[in-house]
Amino acid sequence: MDAIKKVKPLGFTWETPDPFLFCAYHEDQYPKGNEELGPDASLEGRNIGQDFILKDGWRMYHGNKVPGFPAHPHRGFETITIVQKGLVDHSDSLGAAGRFGNGDVQWMTAGKGVQHSEMFPLLNSKEENPFLLFQIWLNLPKSKKMVEPHFKMLWNEEIPILNITDEYERTTEITLISGKIENQNAVDPAPNSWASNSENEVLIATIKMAPNAQYTFKKASKGINRSIFFFKGSKIESDGYKIPVNHELVTIANKELTIKNGDKESHFLLLQGKPINETVVKQGPFVMNSQQEIREAIIEYQQTQFGKWPWPSYDHVHNRSKGRFALYPDGSQIIKDS
Repeated sequence: MDAIKKVKPLGFTWETPDPFLFCAYHEDQYPKGNEELGPDASLEGRNIGQDFILKDGWRMYHGNKVPGFPAHPHRGFETITIVQKGLVDHSDSLGAAGRFGNGDVQWMTAGKGVQHSEMFPLLNSKEENPFLLFQIWLNLPKSKKMVEPHFKMLWNEEIPILNITDEYERTTEITLISGKIENQNAVDPAPNSWASNSENEVLIATIKMAPNAQYTFKKASKGINRSIFFFKGSKIESDGYKIPVNHELVTIANKELTIKNGDKESHFLLLQGKPINETVVKQGPFVMNSQQEIREAIIEYQQTQFGKWPWPSYDHVHNRSKGRFALYPDGSQIIKDS
């Protein structure tokens, strides 16, 4: 008992424990796509360029024609983008690019600085284009903040999925993005990540529990931070609490915690890790250790744009005919769907 420290409602962005910075959750029920891979629907009444209010079940975010986030910079941390439904088109200032989704994960180390765009092409012109994405910001320690940028794809075909049954044969499905759970190791993260050292006990997983299923989270080491985000379902019971959907469970990681699901399928995001325990100074897309380092990042970005932008537009989307692929800065390419 007493493994839960706090239960907090989820906001538009989710508060996360050190070593994480925050998590953005985007779920949109996009309509059919048009010829430009945008929504085949009127954009009237939307604040185009800043469309974050859910209207008709979807948002354009910063996109003008295609939903998403046109070119913007990052420095000093990592983004881990989990796309459960839909597709993301990545383009960046290093010349790297990709199209990924429907279970794929992109792990990007911004390091000393990169500019990238993340657009959400609506490839299906005959049916709706449902979309669900998490973007987790994972901090880098001071010693790694100025490493070379790097991006790595974790394709859904190689991400471990564990199916664990309780005593009543009810299943909990765990999709393991990073770390180790039930003696199963995830695919290696980006090489300079805080998660690349197993002593930091970084664990990132999405979890789906069948109605009335029960699952026990094992102990981690003392001092490890762990939060469980309950984002879809009805209600759960844990540690004496009855918890409705859209809440974060801030837990004591070195104590076991059992969750008993209610009568609907439930979905969770698990984030765990050893805190970096360094000063965090954030300004927009830059995360450093001091205001002086933030000022330096802004000046350098203004002067260099973190490399030239090699794409035809800042909201570039790839050709409709392309399947999932990754093009790396060295020119090497992986094609998953021809």
